[in-house]
Amino acid sequence: MGKKISGQDFIYGILAVICLGILMAAAWGSRCRERAWQAQYMEDVRIVVFGDSITGEYREETSVTGLMSEALGEPVFNAALGGTCYSYTDTDHRLFYTKDCLNMVGLSQSVLADDFRIQKNARIRESVTEYFENTVEDLSFLDFTQVDTVFLSHGMNDYHGGVELVNEKDLYDPYTFTGAIRSSVANLKKANPDLRIILVTPTYSWYRAEGLTCEEYDPGGGVLEEYVEAEMALAEELGLECIDLYHDFYPHEKWEDWELYTNDGLHPNEAGRRMIAEKLTDYLEGHHRKRNG
Repeated sequence: MGKKISGQDFIYGILAVICLGILMAAAWGSRCRERAWQAQYMEDVRIVVFGDSITGEYREETSVTGLMSEALGEPVFNAALGGTCYSYTDTDHRLFYTKDCLNMVGLSQSVLADDFRIQKNARIRESVTEYFENTVEDLSFLDFTQVDTVFLSHGMNDYHGGVELVNEKDLYDPYTFTGAIRSSVANLKKANPDLRIILVTPTYSWYRAEGLTCEEYDPGGGVLEEYVEAEMALAEELGLECIDLYHDFYPHEKWEDWELYTNDGLHPNEAGRRMIAEKLTDYLEGHHRKRNG
């Protein structure tokens, strides 16, 4: 026979259930308040910066977007995700390959559909991606019809992956560098025809392990300047604005110059982030920007 439950045990059980219910309700209430705050914050966003770890590695007040926000006196949303590209990279064309949905061409499709469920379900096991979930969650609250300016600052990882520059038979091929930019711009323009899109080129970089600069290092698709030149030419073709962070930006007369504005030859240190933020901010302030609302 089973052990008989006493009245005291029964009462303790009921109290435990009640306490659990109270804790769950409190957690749910806290989450609802957090989501309400997120939604309110995102309603005020008019400037969004997409990109990779050059702009996404730091996300506090010394980040590129944090410094821009301080200088402009308005929120600048950091939608950059480290390790991502403009282009799709899964050449097997597997549907729902998780990293591809986070590349710019995948994000632009979700902006157009106003549906980020595929990104929310993505499970990335790479290091330093803990902020991805919150970033995608915030993007789902963003009304892109109310955004007036978007910076697209990918490119470094396309270069690192040796992504093909162009497919002459399909200029919108999302598995190529310029095709992915074309596709991303087209999707964003369909979502908001009045959207101002500004391309931002990758920065000069040093590869210390190989003892090479980006002028010498070719991962398979060409040296970095070839990607920069292709992006700048495409911007001119499409009538887009483009900020060049490659030519005449970081000093690189000596090998040791990598220490001036980067932590490792690639990712900007605080001085580098401030330099990038000032370049983007000065560009906005020097070129008229119509504000919505």
